[in-house]
Amino acid sequence: MPTRLFLIALAAFCATFAGGLFALRLKDQRHLVLGFSAGAVIGVAFFELLPEAIEVGRNYTTTRTLLTAAALGFLLYLILDRVLLYYGHAPERENAIVRTPAHGALGAGSLSVHSLLDGIAIGLAFQVSTAIGAIVTIGVLTHDFSDGINTMNIVLKNGGEKRQALRWLAADALAPGIGILATIFIAVPERFFGIILAVFFGFFLYIGASDFIPESFHAHPKFLTTLMTVIGAAVIYAAIAVAGL
Repeated sequence: MPTRLFLIALAAFCATFAGGLFALRLKDQRHLVLGFSAGAVIGVAFFELLPEAIEVGRNYTTTRTLLTAAALGFLLYLILDRVLLYYGHAPERENAIVRTPAHGALGAGSLSVHSLLDGIAIGLAFQVSTAIGAIVTIGVLTHDFSDGINTMNIVLKNGGEKRQALRWLAADALAPGIGILATIFIAVPERFFGIILAVFFGFFLYIGASDFIPESFHAHPKFLTTLMTVIGAAVIYAAIAVAGL
């Protein structure tokens, strides 16, 4: 694995693991972190991925096709989220579902699959360009931090032991590196780069709007969480503007 990708895989591991430890020690501030993460991920989607998808893809396809790919990316991630995380995020209905450590393990395993996809996204983004790879990496690392939080919470809330939660956290932390490694053996033709970026836009939009925002906003101070979301988006906008992307 090239040094750059190895360092990114290591950063993803650290971000995920840090999120899990954060969930154990600083639960009261979790909503603020998730609020910031929501803004950052949505900022990456709107300020970088979508404009770049149109810029890169317009030489090979139409804007309508790119926006259709973005919508399909959003819907695909929605389906994956509902199918893979059903047991981990099912509503607390005591008469319908008995919460057990097995449910927690299934939910944590599903998050590991998501993290694997995150790693693949990073590797493919770097095939487009170094700048795109760096931007996608920022968004994914933010997502990985939240994944670490959710992995720990899912296992513990379903009756799992701390040791089991830490094992799943380690698996989730290793998954992005495996995804990045897989892309070393995958070469994507240039004509598909715009479509891929549009799909990534759909992924990130779903993660921010349908995952981070509701989770941060639920039963927490609304002004602070909203402010953190705006700050997260502003930070990404400023970073992209300064980099001249």
